[in-house]
Amino acid sequence: MYNLHMELIERNTDRKNLKRLAEEKFGNLVKAVIDIEKKVMAVGAELHADEESFLLERGSKQENLWGINLYPDKKDNNFIEFDSMINLRPSQGNKTRGIDNPELREEVRNIIAQLVT
Repeated sequence: MYNLHMELIERNTDRKNLKRLAEEKFGNLVKAVIDIEKKVMAVGAELHADEESFLLERGSKQENLWGINLYPDKKDNNFIEFDSMINLRPSQGNKTRGIDNPELREEVRNIIAQLVT
Protein backbone atom coordinates (compact mmCIF):
# COMPACT_ATOMS: atom_id res chain seq x y z
CA MET A 1 0.00 0.00 0.00
CA TYR A 2 1.26 3.44 -0.89
CA ASN A 3 2.01 6.29 1.40
CA LEU A 4 -1.01 8.58 1.56
CA HIS A 5 1.23 11.64 1.26
CA MET A 6 2.86 10.58 -2.00
CA GLU A 7 2.31 13.12 -4.74
CA LEU A 8 2.52 13.10 -8.52
CA ILE A 9 4.16 16.33 -9.68
CA GLU A 10 3.16 17.07 -13.27
CA ARG A 11 3.58 20.83 -13.18
CA ASN A 12 5.15 23.16 -10.69
CA THR A 13 5.69 22.56 -7.03
CA ASP A 14 7.70 24.76 -4.74
CA ARG A 15 10.45 24.08 -2.25
CA LYS A 16 8.03 24.84 0.58
CA ASN A 17 5.94 21.81 -0.44
CA LEU A 18 9.06 19.66 -0.73
CA LYS A 19 10.21 20.86 2.69
CA ARG A 20 6.84 19.87 4.20
CA LEU A 21 7.16 16.39 2.66
CA ALA A 22 10.75 16.12 3.90
CA GLU A 23 9.76 16.99 7.45
CA GLU A 24 7.05 14.30 7.42
CA LYS A 25 9.57 11.53 6.68
CA PHE A 26 13.30 12.10 6.79
CA GLY A 27 13.66 15.65 8.06
CA ASN A 28 15.89 17.11 5.36
CA LEU A 29 15.26 15.13 2.18
CA VAL A 30 12.48 13.97 -0.11
CA LYS A 31 12.79 10.80 -2.14
CA ALA A 32 11.64 11.24 -5.73
CA VAL A 33 11.39 9.18 -8.91
CA ILE A 34 11.55 11.00 -12.22
CA ASP A 35 9.99 9.80 -15.47
CA ILE A 36 12.32 11.31 -18.07
CA GLU A 37 9.90 10.58 -20.91
CA LYS A 38 6.74 12.04 -19.33
CA LYS A 39 8.71 14.72 -17.44
CA VAL A 40 6.87 14.07 -14.17
CA MET A 41 7.94 12.87 -10.74
CA ALA A 42 6.51 11.06 -7.77
CA VAL A 43 7.58 12.35 -4.35
CA GLY A 44 6.95 11.73 -0.68
CA ALA A 45 7.19 7.95 -0.22
CA GLU A 46 9.52 6.19 2.18
CA LEU A 47 10.99 4.10 -0.65
CA HIS A 48 11.93 4.93 -4.23
CA ALA A 49 10.47 1.54 -5.13
CA ASP A 50 7.00 2.69 -3.98
CA GLU A 51 7.24 5.79 -6.16
CA GLU A 52 8.48 3.66 -9.03
CA SER A 53 5.45 1.33 -8.70
CA PHE A 54 3.15 4.35 -8.45
CA LEU A 55 4.46 5.69 -11.79
CA LEU A 56 4.47 2.26 -13.48
CA GLU A 57 0.78 1.89 -12.62
CA ARG A 58 0.21 5.22 -14.40
CA GLY A 59 1.79 4.04 -17.63
CA SER A 60 5.46 4.91 -17.13
CA LYS A 61 8.11 2.58 -18.54
CA GLN A 62 10.77 1.11 -16.24
CA GLU A 63 13.67 2.28 -18.40
CA ASN A 64 12.52 5.91 -18.02
CA LEU A 65 12.36 5.96 -14.22
CA TRP A 66 15.26 7.22 -12.11
CA GLY A 67 15.48 7.68 -8.35
CA ILE A 68 16.89 10.77 -6.68
CA ASN A 69 16.80 12.58 -3.36
CA LEU A 70 15.92 16.26 -3.12
CA TYR A 71 17.18 18.52 -0.32
CA PRO A 72 14.78 21.50 -0.24
CA ASP A 73 17.06 23.65 1.96
CA LYS A 74 20.12 23.22 -0.26
CA LYS A 75 21.02 25.16 -3.40
CA ASP A 76 22.55 24.43 -6.80
CA ASN A 77 24.24 21.03 -7.18
CA ASN A 78 23.55 20.15 -3.53
CA PHE A 79 19.77 20.21 -4.12
CA ILE A 80 19.73 16.90 -6.06
CA GLU A 81 21.42 13.68 -4.96
CA PHE A 82 21.59 10.89 -7.52
CA ASP A 83 21.29 7.86 -5.26
CA SER A 84 18.72 5.07 -5.37
CA MET A 85 18.64 1.29 -5.46
CA ILE A 86 16.22 1.47 -8.43
CA ASN A 87 19.03 3.00 -10.50
CA LEU A 88 21.06 -0.23 -10.41
CA ARG A 89 20.47 -1.40 -13.98
CA PRO A 90 23.40 -3.19 -15.57
CA SER A 91 21.21 -4.04 -18.57
CA GLN A 92 20.94 -0.29 -19.27
CA GLY A 93 24.61 0.31 -18.57
CA ASN A 94 23.98 1.82 -15.12
CA LYS A 95 26.06 -0.17 -12.64
CA THR A 96 25.72 2.09 -9.58
CA ARG A 97 23.03 3.57 -7.34
CA GLY A 98 23.75 6.89 -9.02
CA ILE A 99 23.03 7.90 -12.59
CA ASP A 100 26.24 7.09 -14.46
CA ASN A 101 25.42 8.82 -17.76
CA PRO A 102 26.24 12.57 -17.53
CA GLU A 103 23.68 13.46 -20.24
CA LEU A 104 20.97 11.61 -18.33
CA ARG A 105 21.92 13.38 -15.08
CA GLU A 106 21.63 16.70 -16.91
CA GLU A 107 18.23 15.70 -18.31
CA VAL A 108 17.03 14.92 -14.77
CA ARG A 109 18.36 18.29 -13.56
CA ASN A 110 16.47 20.06 -16.37
CA ILE A 111 13.21 18.27 -15.52
CA ILE A 112 13.61 19.18 -11.85
CA ALA A 113 14.25 22.80 -12.84
CA GLN A 114 10.95 22.80 -14.75
CA LEU A 115 8.96 21.10 -11.97
CA VAL A 116 10.35 22.82 -8.87
CA THR A 117 10.11 26.60 -8.55
